[in-house]
Parts: sequence; C-alpha cells; structure tokens
Amino acid sequence: MRWIRNVPIYAVLLAGALLTLAPFALSVITAFKTPGQFASENALAWPDPFTLENFTMLLTGRAEFGRAILVTLLAAILLVAAQLTFSIMAAYAFARLEFPGRDLLFWVYLSTLMIPSIVVVVPLYLMMAQLGLRNTFWGLVLPFAFASPYAVFLLREYFRGIPQDLVDAARLDGANTLDVLVEIVVPLSRPIIATLTLITAVSQWNSFLWPRVITSDNTWRPVTVATASLQSQYNGNWTLVMAATTLALVPLLALFLVFQRQIVRSITITRFR
Repeated sequence: MRWIRNVPIYAVLLAGALLTLAPFALSVITAFKTPGQFASENALAWPDPFTLENFTMLLTGRAEFGRAILVTLLAAILLVAAQLTFSIMAAYAFARLEFPGRDLLFWVYLSTLMIPSIVVVVPLYLMMAQLGLRNTFWGLVLPFAFASPYAVFLLREYFRGIPQDLVDAARLDGANTLDVLVEIVVPLSRPIIATLTLITAVSQWNSFLWPRVITSDNTWRPVTVATASLQSQYNGNWTLVMAATTLALVPLLALFLVFQRQIVRSITITRFR
C-alpha cells in the first residue's frame, strides 16, 4: 500500500504543476482568440473559432516581431557559445592548473555574483556609448559574451571530480593542456555543459533590462522588449500580447526537449557524488 502513503505527495506535486502551467495555458488559449471574443467572454473560455490572426499580425504586420525573434535567437546563440567557451577555459584553469594566487583569484571573481546586475547598467551603458555601440547588435551582446561566474563555479567543481589518472594518462601520451581539455574533460562533462547551455540560453532569451537600455528603436530589440512595447503600441490588445509570449516560449520548450536527458543526468550525478 505504498501508493496510498504517497497520495499526499502526488497531490502536492500535481497542485504545484497546475499552478505553474496555468499561466502558460492561459497565454496559449488567449493567443488563438479574437479581441472581441476575449473582451466579451470569460478568460478561461475555449477559443471559438480558433484564429491565427494574432500570429499573422505579429509576423507580417507593423509589429516586426519576426525580426525581434531572429535578433534574440542570434544573440542567444552567440552568447551561449561565447560564455561556455570562456567559462570552460576559466574553470579548467581554476580546477587543474597551478599558478600563484589561483584560489584567491577564483574567490574574488566568484564574489562578483553578489553584485546586483542593475548596479553595472550605467557604467556598461557609458562604455558602450563611448565605443559607438549604442543601439547596435554588438552593444547588445558584447558586455555578456565572456565567462559567467556562476558557470565557472559549477564547471570548476565538476572538473575537479574528473579522475586525475585520466589526465595523467593523456599527458603521458603527449597531450598538451588544450588536448586534455577538448578530448577528455569536455566530453566527460557533457551533462553539466548541457545544463549550463539551457540556463544560459534561457537567461539571455529572457533578458530585458539591458536590451531596453541599450536599444532605442526596432532594429535590434529582442522579444522581451518587443513584447513589452506591444502593450502600448496596440492599446492593450491582450490577444496580440499573448500570441507574442506564446511565440517566445516555443524556442525555449524546444531547447528543453533537446537537452532534458543531459539535464536529468547532470542532476543525478551531482546528487550522488
């Protein structure tokens, strides 16, 4: 009768899942309604009939939401690749290489996690403006293209768990530091790298404050800024706004489906180490 004892746990988990998924379900339902149906019926009413008018207006109308999706996708891909590359190299140096002041430098670097991101917005903006990068794609991505303290911390701990015997064996075969990193450490760390890929992609996809500050027109605005501007541009057309949020969710869901096995594996390995 173990399942009877687990009923309260399943009930709590089910309630939490419903509470988490309900806003997303409401967003999708509203996206397929007409503005008239949304205004005249209950918010939970099923779309009758289903309409793609909101999505068509977003992708082909004056909203230029398709361009915002492309800008966000390109920025997210570039930032994920750059952050992971620099973070992997930095984490390996902190985990495996011996140099004076290594641990002190690591903890000083890690302490930057305690600095609120809003504190550095003005200095970053002044730097980008002086470099002539305001309202450009590079101004959007360059400040965050280098190693992330959070990623370096996770990778360093993971790299330290890799058996030293594997590294020593590779050294005996003539492998240099880069060979060890690329051919041994990175393949063995695919679960944590996959997890960080998802975390970094979601973080950059949902970024709002910095894109809102550095972009001043529609040319390089990402989906977060474009969605926010829809509320005023179309006089509170909530079916259009919900269509925008639904479109913004699709790439993240696809990314999670691709990496879900690696994410679960990384959690399992970390849990039982």
